[in-house]
Amino acid sequence: MSGKIIEINCRTGHLETLLAIADSCSARILSSGPSQPDGERASIRMFVEDQQIQSTLDRLQTTLAPEAEALTLLIPVDAQLYEQENLIEADQEQVSTTREELFLEISRGTECDRNFVLLVVLATVVSAIGIAEDNVAVVVGAMVIAPLLGPNLGLALGSALGDRELIRSAIFTNGVGVGLTIVIAAVIALLWAPNMQSQELLSRTEVRPASVILALASGIAAVQSLTTRLANILVGVMIAVALVPPATVLGLMLGVQNWQFASGAALLLAVNITAVNLAAQLVFLLRGVRPRTWLAQRKAKQASWLNLAVWISLLLICSLLIALVAS
Repeated sequence: MSGKIIEINCRTGHLETLLAIADSCSARILSSGPSQPDGERASIRMFVEDQQIQSTLDRLQTTLAPEAEALTLLIPVDAQLYEQENLIEADQEQVSTTREELFLEISRGTECDRNFVLLVVLATVVSAIGIAEDNVAVVVGAMVIAPLLGPNLGLALGSALGDRELIRSAIFTNGVGVGLTIVIAAVIALLWAPNMQSQELLSRTEVRPASVILALASGIAAVQSLTTRLANILVGVMIAVALVPPATVLGLMLGVQNWQFASGAALLLAVNITAVNLAAQLVFLLRGVRPRTWLAQRKAKQASWLNLAVWISLLLICSLLIALVAS
């Protein structure tokens, strides 16, 4: 029985309603009562199973919305002590991530701050060295840094939630990251001519149908790892859906004015970005990631379908270009 602790501090008048919500959601009350000597405010702590967390949070937010001073905390539970006969049942329970946790986790990757810029610079330099020297291990190191994965997942989540601010932030950060990678790689190419026979370079100037399937599968795995807390597979996803190496190759080829190789790298980069966003959007829709209120859900649904139509159209265009190149 995995779950989290929800702690609320609010006016005492809400206490009975909160206790009723906890009872209807099968939450276990850990403590409740006045939090101040004057009795004007109360606090309640409850343990909620994973399957009930999202619905419980939604009902609590609806109840406490009129009170600006109300505070709701979601506290993770690192471990629980089980009886021996309950271990198998506990291990088989599906663990999921709430909308609020997803937003907090993914929105961090859409912030265009000094840390993001530094990661982009480091990933580009490492990737350029690995590609120029035909060193697979070094290129994999750049893949693991994966600064461009966060903004793309943020764009998909913003569309699913109808959050325009998150969408704008993700688009801006993604544009800065990709643009900075290309510019840095082009400068490196001007100072240090890359090895044009490098397999790490050549492999990212050709796009095959399998590249589309790989990017789609990796995008699904990335979102699945976040929504089900399977963080141990995220590193593998970062390697599989790496966006920095093709952007680096694009910059290197622009730097040496090799337009044929540059166009191939640009197409691979476009395929990866499009497929990752499309796959992430589909997973969010299928897992029911949506806003809390009905009006917000309606707006988010329109944004999601529009976003899906755009990504599907772009993927079809990329697939057509791949077919033309292959013929």
